[in-house]
Amino acid sequence: MNGPIDFKFTKDDVDEILTPACIRKKASFIYNSALEGSTFFKVNEDKYEDVADYVLKTIKENYPELEIPFHSRWGHFNSEKKNRIDSLSDKLAKYDPMEISRREIDLVILSVLLDAGAGDKWVYSDKETGEEINRSEGLAIASFDMFCRGTFSNTPELDPLRVDAEKLTKLNVEDLEKGFQVTKDNPLEGVEGRLNLVKSLGSTILKNKKFFNTPRPGAIVDYFHSIVHEGDLESSDILKTMLNALGSIWPGRINLGGKNLGDVWIYKPLVNATSIDCLVPFHKLSQWLSYSLIESLEKSGLKVMHIDQLTGLAEYRNGGLFVDLGAFELRDKSLEQKSYLPQEDLIIEWRALTIIGLDKVASLIRKKLKLSSLDFPLPKILEGGTWHAGRKVAKSLRPGGGPPIKIISDGTVF
Repeated sequence: MNGPIDFKFTKDDVDEILTPACIRKKASFIYNSALEGSTFFKVNEDKYEDVADYVLKTIKENYPELEIPFHSRWGHFNSEKKNRIDSLSDKLAKYDPMEISRREIDLVILSVLLDAGAGDKWVYSDKETGEEINRSEGLAIASFDMFCRGTFSNTPELDPLRVDAEKLTKLNVEDLEKGFQVTKDNPLEGVEGRLNLVKSLGSTILKNKKFFNTPRPGAIVDYFHSIVHEGDLESSDILKTMLNALGSIWPGRINLGGKNLGDVWIYKPLVNATSIDCLVPFHKLSQWLSYSLIESLEKSGLKVMHIDQLTGLAEYRNGGLFVDLGAFELRDKSLEQKSYLPQEDLIIEWRALTIIGLDKVASLIRKKLKLSSLDFPLPKILEGGTWHAGRKVAKSLRPGGGPPIKIISDGTVF
């Protein structure tokens, strides 16, 4: 069912699907259905206190002074033995603030799009530090090293620290396999999916001059400066812009009015031939990308407002936290033994419950800390706690620390 559909819709319907408000609205509907007993999952709301305590303990271990950066790709580039961000900042210091912002966003857009489930067997070896790093951090550092080597630059020897759209369109599987150190004994899930996404990013930028006045991802900075009033930029406008600017890069899922909706799925219990009510949006990578742009955009002179408009991220670390701590529970335990594609109703439900669960746990944590959402916005709770807590509890329960529900990744969602 995930393909072009002929349901009735208006332009306003399509625009709404691209908003974080719609993500919460559809997620709330599924959450309430779970409370009524009509989903694959049972929600044990009495467990939220335990989840909040576990996350708060993790936050205080990671950031005892509560000085937490936003949840973003930047948090994955450093490792115990190497501060890569400081090293990159030193190299970029010769540029003006706008160009620093462009180059940082060149890196972060590409790195976010290359990040999806790596699988349990893949690791990245840093020859300089001797570290072996897996999962999202390993993918981040691999993409960082590729960027620094000039893998994505038209002129790698003269000007390596940039991403050129033309170069992206010419990348091949061997380029990614070399960069990610993929071998028969070190397999990475979804290499073809990642390559197609990156090539599609390149061709989209070349065609989309409204958002990219020069053919590189970082040119989106100039677009944001052109639309703001007195430097204030709404976080929801970052997401809307990224979805409109990059919507065509996603593999063929749901297309309405010529617009590729991206991380939006048909939820079968809501299918009705005359409406698009069955469409459930998450925009996980696009929201994570939006969070990841904030610091670089502010370096360029913009001020990002109302960050809590964006939602939590519906992915397996955050979702796994709730399952592993008993807040979400499959009604039929035998379903834990199967593997699922992203478009299956069970995964759509799990992701929707995660969106609402994150909001509820964030509220509990703020109450415990006596802080407002302005002082302690959601992306700080994601970065300081839920993502790390989800990984920690997964490692304690399963060899390799995989998710409690098995997902078949295509390299573009999780």
